Amino acid sequence: MTTSGIRPFRATRPCTLVVCRGCCCGDARKHPGTDHEGQLRRLREAAAASGGRIEVRTTDCLGPCGQANVIVVQPSTEARRRGARATWIGWALDDDALDDILEWAHAGGPGRAEPPATLALQTIPAPTGRR
Repeated sequence: MTTSGIRPFRATRPCTLVVCRGCCCGDARKHPGTDHEGQLRRLREAAAASGGRIEVRTTDCLGPCGQANVIVVQPSTEARRRGARATWIGWALDDDALDDILEWAHAGGPGRAEPPATLALQTIPAPTGRR
């Protein structure tokens, strides 16, 4: 980051995990058995240890609140240029889900590697108008 807090533009991006932390995702009242802060910390630590192969961002509400916690796995710039699109994952509430998401991201994510089979059960459609 620069001193202004704005990230410099990068011509290419790695596989990026966009973690919803809006009205329902990350809310201990909705999912009291989930360590939401611990999840985010774990994802950020994995990204820091990835040598730039994974990036993690948080965002406000992504929309599909009925499937909280939602994480969008965005392809790298290279994979997107070859036609890969973001994959929306719902119900990312436990360590098993994070294990699968991180395994896939470390392997390259959408367009570079097949997701773990168990993750297919958590894939949700992107809300209308989002990719």
